[in-house]
This record gives sequence, C-alpha cells and structure tokens, in this order.
Amino acid sequence: MQKITTAAAILGSSILLGSLGLGWIANTTANQMKSYERSVTVKGLAENEVAANVAIWPIQFTVASNELEQLYADTESNTKKIVSFLEQNGIEADEVTVSPPAIVDKLAQQYGGNGRAEFRYNANQRVTVYSTQIDTVRNAQTKLSDLGKQGVVLSGDMYQVRTEYLYTDLNRIKPAMIEQATQNAREVAQKFAADSNSRLGKIKQASQGQFSISDRDQNNPHIMKVRVVSTVTYYLVD
Repeated sequence: MQKITTAAAILGSSILLGSLGLGWIANTTANQMKSYERSVTVKGLAENEVAANVAIWPIQFTVASNELEQLYADTESNTKKIVSFLEQNGIEADEVTVSPPAIVDKLAQQYGGNGRAEFRYNANQRVTVYSTQIDTVRNAQTKLSDLGKQGVVLSGDMYQVRTEYLYTDLNRIKPAMIEQATQNAREVAQKFAADSNSRLGKIKQASQGQFSISDRDQNNPHIMKVRVVSTVTYYLVD
C-alpha cells in the first residue's frame, strides 16, 4: 500500500513539473512571438546629381513659296546650311538626322470666304541632333543666331523644339544609391527604436522603390536629379 502511495506521489510530482515546464515554454514562446509582432516601417531616401550623357536637339525651320519647285529648293538649301553650321561647331555627321519636310498647300485648305494666303505652299523641316557631346551641343546652341543671319527662319513652339537631355548610365550608380537609401532608413528606424526604449532587430521586410530621373531645375536641364526611396520594416526588441 505504501509503495502505491509513493508511486502516486512521484507520478503527481512528475505531472506537476511537466505542467510547469510546459507553461514556462508556452509563456516564453508567447513572449517571443509577441516581440516579433513589434516592428517599425520606415522609408530611406537617396538622391544624386548627375550630368546628362545624351542630348536630343531638334532644329526646325519654315519655308514659304508660291512655287512648289522653289519651295523644295529653299528647303534643301536651308537644310544644308544647318548641317554645315552643326559640323562647323563640332557636331559629327552621324549625329545629325534630317526628317522629310511636311508640305502644306494652303489653297487646298481654304474654305468659304477665307482670304487668299500670301504664299500658297508652306514647308516645315526638322533637323535633329542626337549626341553624347553635351558641352559641344550647348555651345552650338548659343550660336543659333548665325543661322538667322544666313536667312534660315527657325520655328516651332518651346515644347516642339525643346532640347531633351537623358542619363543612360543608371545601372552604374544603382548599387551605391540603394545602399545609401537603406542606411538612411536604418538611421530613422534606430531613432524611433531609441525613442520607444527598444532596440532595432533584424529586417522583417524590405522593398526598393522605383528610380526617378528628372531635370534638376528649368535653367539647367542637362543636370539630372536621380532619386530612389526604399521602404524597410525592422523588428523591435526590448
């Protein structure tokens, strides 16, 4: 009988200790899970100024005449003047493209009582420079008045003839900018953790934002601003 009582006591003690152990494990696990639920999401910014490495410069002019043959002759003459001007200012021949002229017959467009146009035919011609010589292009643009002195009438609104600058070497600076954005995000997260009496843990989730390239300002479109924002979520631990 005594042996049975002793065995029962031992069994009871084992069950009690087991229950206490399971409770401790469950409590510890719950606390760990709770700590993992605590996190902070921050954004890190990286910006960089770079010089454009491609310039697309459209030069447009207009010619008017009552004789179609003369119109084409004047258009060809003006085109040659522009191409010669570009070559004299350092633009390579393979960087220049001449588009077909757009001819308008104003007589064919007259309706009702509209007055007769002074010149029947009108031609719009565009010569485009695609160059990696940014400084050469910008220098040539300051001398456009030389074409006016040769009788070339440049035309087109600011949007149509606006020089477009591009930066095509983004892959070269991407890694450093991503690193900078991530470091910036970590600094923000560390400040948040310190203010909340916590410590910064491992990264829970991270996403890289899309790179954007824009003109730095209206007066210097050949200088580009590259920008990226990374979003990072960190665990917070006590």
